[in-house]
Amino acid sequence: MIFLTGATGFVGSALLHRFIDNGSEVVALVRNESIQLQSGVKQVVGDLTNLSQSSGLAMTLKDTDVVVHTAARAHIMDGKESDPLNEYRKVNRDATLELARLALEAGVKRFVFVSSIGVNGDLNTWPFTENDVPFPHDNYSLSKYEAELGLLEIAKQTCMEVVIIRPPLVYGLGAPGKFGSLVKWIKKGVPLPLGSVHNLRSLVALDNLVDFMILCADRERSLKAKNEVFLISDGEDVSISNLLRKIANAYGVKSRLFPVPVYLMRFLAHLIGKGDSAEKLFGDLRVDSSKARDLLGWKPIIGMDNQLKKMVNSEDG
Repeated sequence: MIFLTGATGFVGSALLHRFIDNGSEVVALVRNESIQLQSGVKQVVGDLTNLSQSSGLAMTLKDTDVVVHTAARAHIMDGKESDPLNEYRKVNRDATLELARLALEAGVKRFVFVSSIGVNGDLNTWPFTENDVPFPHDNYSLSKYEAELGLLEIAKQTCMEVVIIRPPLVYGLGAPGKFGSLVKWIKKGVPLPLGSVHNLRSLVALDNLVDFMILCADRERSLKAKNEVFLISDGEDVSISNLLRKIANAYGVKSRLFPVPVYLMRFLAHLIGKGDSAEKLFGDLRVDSSKARDLLGWKPIIGMDNQLKKMVNSEDG
């Protein structure tokens, strides 16, 4: 049996559908009883930050073979928190390690953790690999890295296997954050001064990430994934301008991009205190996912153009 967290989220909900389609028995952690998932999915009510108070969790984990942990805190809103790092740590580090300890006590065989490429860093001049020295660039990434360290220590000292996945930006139907904003701008025909941005970014299609997670949750098919870290991507690096054109093409609209020198946009961004955001938008972030291919025989099941078309068709349909 598989125990899944984050089942109502962007990645978790897609993963849940794949598990059910594959005939897997799944139990999902939900925050309250009012949440209703698809038919056939068992639910356990609980708060990640207070797992000890979740009735039925310990018993459920005793029947679980693999925990797949996708739930996370990705944003601190409105600057209201006096200690943002601590707020990230509560969910992304502390709750993760508490769930892992409970899983260990229950005899769970494998713990699959969705981390972030941000653990490697936010920019690079050559593709990131699993062997790079981690350089988390913000509080979110740091909290994820600390969770990774704790999980690997548990794996080192016990017989519970750990698999860590660091995806770059994930795109697909319902994608939140930056990708969701790009889609909205393109659909509305907003003119964007990004026609001269020719950087290289690795992304991962939702279908590809889910497929890799399905593989890692299957111990028989992924024996060599034991206690390993994986970076995955589509294997197709694109510039922000090319990505926007691909999105526009998928929706059958014109990409209203106009050229503005990147150095000028960087300068203006720094003037208004948005320098970090500009660097992430204009800089390179590439991922080498050859380890997943070489060790597990995994390869992407869908290309960017087809994932975007699938996204549009799902919206229409």
